[in-house]
Amino acid sequence: MTALRVSPDELRAMVGKELEPSEWELIDQARIDAFAEVTGDRQFIHIDREKAKDSPFGDTVAHGLLVLSLLPALIEKSVPIPSDVGVTVNYGYNKIRFPSPVRNGKRVRAKFLISEFSVPSPGRYQLVFTVTVEIEGESKPALVAEWIGICLVNDAKEEENRS
Repeated sequence: MTALRVSPDELRAMVGKELEPSEWELIDQARIDAFAEVTGDRQFIHIDREKAKDSPFGDTVAHGLLVLSLLPALIEKSVPIPSDVGVTVNYGYNKIRFPSPVRNGKRVRAKFLISEFSVPSPGRYQLVFTVTVEIEGESKPALVAEWIGICLVNDAKEEENRS
């Protein structure tokens, strides 16, 4: 799936504006189990539904890092990228919090606010997003983060290799 493309100036004009939220994404037990298998995090609150019934959550819950790992898919249809960009990369996070657990069977979606747009060097844009992952039907979010992305202009790849 290809992200929406806009000019760099159009993207810069979006700074401070919340964009359309992502589509809802189901967090079911199969997804939680698969994440536990891949990461080795098999704490009972994630994979043992019987034991988790007696936990404060009443059922299994998604790993916070599972929710975080969904951001690249959730951003795809919500945030446009500059039309001259060839590749985007995850630069990191300034802050990540998990205010509320996502229980098995719930849906989540992300809201993105573009906090900053800069050009730290020729051929490179830096975007900072304030991201809130909502849980359907709940008042507290699953995740709040400040996420940094780098966009490399089509010709910037060659510049990167020369550096």
